[in-house]
Order: sequence, then C-alpha cells, then structure tokens
Amino acid sequence: MTDPTPPPVQLDERGLVAAVCQDAASGQVLMAAHMNREALRRTLETGEMHFYSRSRAEQWRKGDTSGAVLHVESARIDCDGDVLLFRVHADGPACHTGETSCFFTPLDALPEFADTPAGPGVLDEVFQVIRQRQRERPGGSYTARLFDQGTTRIAQKVAEEGAEVALAAATGDREALAGEVADLLYHALVLLADADLRPDEVWAELRRRRA
Repeated sequence: MTDPTPPPVQLDERGLVAAVCQDAASGQVLMAAHMNREALRRTLETGEMHFYSRSRAEQWRKGDTSGAVLHVESARIDCDGDVLLFRVHADGPACHTGETSCFFTPLDALPEFADTPAGPGVLDEVFQVIRQRQRERPGGSYTARLFDQGTTRIAQKVAEEGAEVALAAATGDREALAGEVADLLYHALVLLADADLRPDEVWAELRRRRA
C-alpha cells in the first residue's frame, strides 16, 4: 500500500516548485506556474490559487487582475515532491489571452529556445562554461588563463573583486555595484571549479543557514 505521508516539497535553487492547475470537472490542464512557501501557504489557507512571479519577484493571486479566480478542490504532490497538482474550479479563462487553457498552441517540431535573461539560473550556465574552459583551455580565454595561473591568483582575484564591491557600496555608486558583484560572483565560481566544488554545495550550505 502506498504511504499516504507526502514527501517533502523539493524547492529549486530559487526556492520555487512547479504547480499545475487542472480543471476539476473536465480534467483539462489549465495552466502551470511556480509557487514558493508563502504562495503554497496562502493557497492552502484561502482555497484560492496563489503563485510567485519570477519576473516581478512577488506573490500574486490568480484572478486579481482578470477576475478569473481559481478555487481549489484538491491539492496533490507527485511522488518525487517536485511538482504540485491542483484540481480547481475557474471563474473564467485561465489564460491571460482569454483562452480557457494556457496550453492551446500545438508543438509539432522542435521550437526556438529563449534563454532566461536574468535570475540565479544564469550562475549555473556560467559555471558550465567555466568548467568547459577549465577542461579545454582555449587560447585567448580569460578563464583559461586564470586556471593556468593557479589557485593563488584566482583567490587573489576574488579578494580584489570583493574589495571593489565594498568600495562601490561604500561610495554609493549603485551603477557600478551590480557589475562589481557580477565580477565577484564570476571569480568565486572560478575558484569553486578550481577546488573541484559545485555551486550546489554552496546552495546547500546557504539552505542550512536560512534559519
């Protein structure tokens, strides 16, 4: 017999989990979005779907703008804990286009892909490129040159970039601060690769410190 105890919700590196909404009457999949802890808490407490907007970085209640509130009939979690399924009753079209479901576009061939322009996922992308430069050492690559210069030089660059971040913050140079933090994160990722560590190990440590 299947254990009725739900597995832990597996949040991604941004603290989010995928949520699918299905029409309770027809079984049609209406939409998919993301939830964080607070969105899930609000959904279960109010019986109305709440989500987390990655682009706006804020909580939102489905229907606040359109009036198409999604009322929860039941909530389930998949066996791995990384997808939530809600059976809902909709007050109107679930899609912002006016369609009943967001899934109205057929996919008959491999489509074009759009990279996410921002967000923490880019750190993983950058780290993949860093590891490739570490393996292949292409000529003219700044990253490859850092690895050739060794751990001491990489560590020195991290210290230098940390000082630049502090200086930009202390002088109120908001325009420079984002670039300096990006430089620091990049060099920190190079240092992780040099030590044969992965960003996931850093994320795990941060989660332990979250409380």
